[in-house]
Amino acid sequence: MIEQTRPQAIPDQQGFFGRYGGRFLPPELEKPFAEITDAYYRIANDARFISELRDIRKHFQGRPTPVYHARRLSLQNGGAQIYLKREDLNHTGAHKLNHCMGEALLAKYMGKTRVIAETGAGQHGVALATAAAHFGLECEIHMGEVDMAKQAPNVSRMKLLGAKVVPVTHGLKTLKEAVDSAFEAYLNDFEDSIYCIGSVVGPHPFPLMVRDFQHVVGVEAREQFHEMTGYLPDVVAACVGGGSNAIGIFGAFLNDHCKLVGVEPLGRGTEPGQHAASMTYGMEGIIHGFRCYLLQNEDGSPAPVYSCASGLDYPGVGPEHCYLKDEGRVKYVVCSDEECKDAFFKLSQLEGILPALESAHAVAYALKLAQEMKRGTILVNLSGRGDKDLDYVIENWGTGQHIS
Repeated sequence: MIEQTRPQAIPDQQGFFGRYGGRFLPPELEKPFAEITDAYYRIANDARFISELRDIRKHFQGRPTPVYHARRLSLQNGGAQIYLKREDLNHTGAHKLNHCMGEALLAKYMGKTRVIAETGAGQHGVALATAAAHFGLECEIHMGEVDMAKQAPNVSRMKLLGAKVVPVTHGLKTLKEAVDSAFEAYLNDFEDSIYCIGSVVGPHPFPLMVRDFQHVVGVEAREQFHEMTGYLPDVVAACVGGGSNAIGIFGAFLNDHCKLVGVEPLGRGTEPGQHAASMTYGMEGIIHGFRCYLLQNEDGSPAPVYSCASGLDYPGVGPEHCYLKDEGRVKYVVCSDEECKDAFFKLSQLEGILPALESAHAVAYALKLAQEMKRGTILVNLSGRGDKDLDYVIENWGTGQHIS
C-alpha cells in the first residue's frame, strides 16, 4: 500500500468489500479495467513510484496539511473541543489532488496521453486538470450544466489549466449524469486514455486505489493530533458523498477506539429527490459498475437526488463505506442544508476559514455533537475550501448574520 499496511485485508481480488463493490461492466470495458488493475497492483509497492509520489506531495501539493484547533468555534459552541484536518490548505483547495496526482502518475506509467473524468463541485475536475498540466497530459472533464452554473469559478479554473470541459445536458444535469457522460467518452477512447474516477466509487480497482491515495490524510492526522494533545480524538467526522475524504481519514483510526462518523446530505428533507443520503435511505443496488447502498426509483434505477453541496449530490456511495456500516464500525448520520448553512457562517466568522459546503456538513454535525458530549475532542476532516461556493452562498443565503 502507498502509505502503510492497512488494518483490514479488503477488498478481495474481485474488488468486493463484503457484498459491495466489484466490477460490473460492458464486455468492451473489461480488458481496459483489468489493465488498470494490473498496473496499479504493480506500482502500489514500487519504490520508484512511491518515491516520486511522496516528492510530489511534499514539494508540489504542500503536504502535510496541518491539524488546527478551532478554539473560538469550540468556546462559542460551549461543548467538546473541535479540531480540523486542514485539507483546504492542500494545493487546489481540497483533498482531491491526493488521488488525482496518483491517478495521473499511473496514467503516465501506463503510457496514456489523456485523462477523462467527471466532476460535481468541480474540485476533482480542478485537481485532475492540475495533475494533467503537471504531467503534460490532455484532460477532459464532464460536468452537469446545473453544477457548472453553481460552481462557475471552478469551471474557469479548469479551462485556465488547459482542460476541455464538456457540459452534460441530459437528466438532472448533475453528478450522476456527468459520470454517465465520462464513462461513455472513455468507452470511445480507452486505448489512449484512462478514466480517473473522483471518489471511492466505480468499478474495481478505483474504490481501492482512491482509498489508498487518500490514506495519507488519516496517517498525517492521527500522528499530528497525538503530537498536539498526547492522545487520540474521541470522534472523527467527515462528510460523505462518494466518500473519498471520509475513507481517507477513517482508515488510520479503524483499529483505535475512536468513534467514526460519516455525515450525509439531508438537503431539504426526507422526501425522495430532496436529499442525497444514500446510506441512510438507500437500498442495495448497482450503479456505474459497482454495488452499494443506492437511492432508487421503484424500477431500481438511480433516483433523483439533491444537496446544496454539488460534490455530495450522488445517489450511491463508496462500497467500503457500505461494508463499514454493516460491520458497525462507522456510524452514518445526516445534516440538512439549513444546518450546513449555519456551520458555514460560524466557521467563517469565528475562525476566518471559509469551508466548502461539502465540508460544512461535517462541521455542522461536530457542532451539534460537541454540545451533546460537553467535553472531549472531535476531529473533522475539513476536506475543502469554500471559494468555489461563494457565488451560490451569497445569491441564496447572503453574507450571514454577524456572529460575535
